[in-house]
Amino acid sequence: MTADVETVVVGAGVVGLAIARALAMAGREVMVLEQHDIIGSETSSRNSEVIHAGIYYPPGSLRAKLCVDGKAQLYKFCDENGVAHQRITKLLVATNEAQVPKLKAIQETAIRNGVTDLQPLMGNEARAIEPEVSCVAALLSPSTGTIDTHAYMLALEGHVEARGGNVVLNTPVERVSRRADGLFEVVTAGEAPATITAKELVLSPGLHATKLARTMGFPSGYTPPETYYAVGQYYAYTGRSPFSRHIYP
Repeated sequence: MTADVETVVVGAGVVGLAIARALAMAGREVMVLEQHDIIGSETSSRNSEVIHAGIYYPPGSLRAKLCVDGKAQLYKFCDENGVAHQRITKLLVATNEAQVPKLKAIQETAIRNGVTDLQPLMGNEARAIEPEVSCVAALLSPSTGTIDTHAYMLALEGHVEARGGNVVLNTPVERVSRRADGLFEVVTAGEAPATITAKELVLSPGLHATKLARTMGFPSGYTPPETYYAVGQYYAYTGRSPFSRHIYP
């Protein structure tokens, strides 16, 4: 039986749109289903918008490799597509002598991850570029930056649509399943409930991923992982920031 669409991607956040873009550029017919009336309105719009250098992750880990490689690709994409970003840099500071060995260990980890641009600074050198910083030593990370995440998602969406893909809003997905003929069946709710069949299915609905995956059923022995929620706290600073770059204690 013929599928309604070749590939369905569930979730129009950063990850879902990036996957959809890659598939569309590879020649796939892509439909992205998003439950809200705008793209990227959950996890993708609730973060620090930092482009990380890849300093801390365990050497040899996939996370380290993807962070370092992804950083370079992300800066390139922003430059080529006019996405607002800034290599704002970052200072990792040691506030006392006991913390200095930790800075050295962080630099060693960074080098093993392929991040070779960290610059060790004495306390007076750090204060020369950030007068309000109180520290005895620091590491300067030149490749740490920030990005306008919404502009980034709009650019990704534009690439998808330019290659014939569709981003369909106000379309929550209730459940997914795999039929006997190998096609995926995606059942949507909302104002116009529908059942869509696809040859390929990508689940990228953020915090809803495991819940949705459990509706599909998997071969014996596999169960989608649990979702564990954590609360992050952000504080607003009144007045002009005393710093011109990120400061990490």
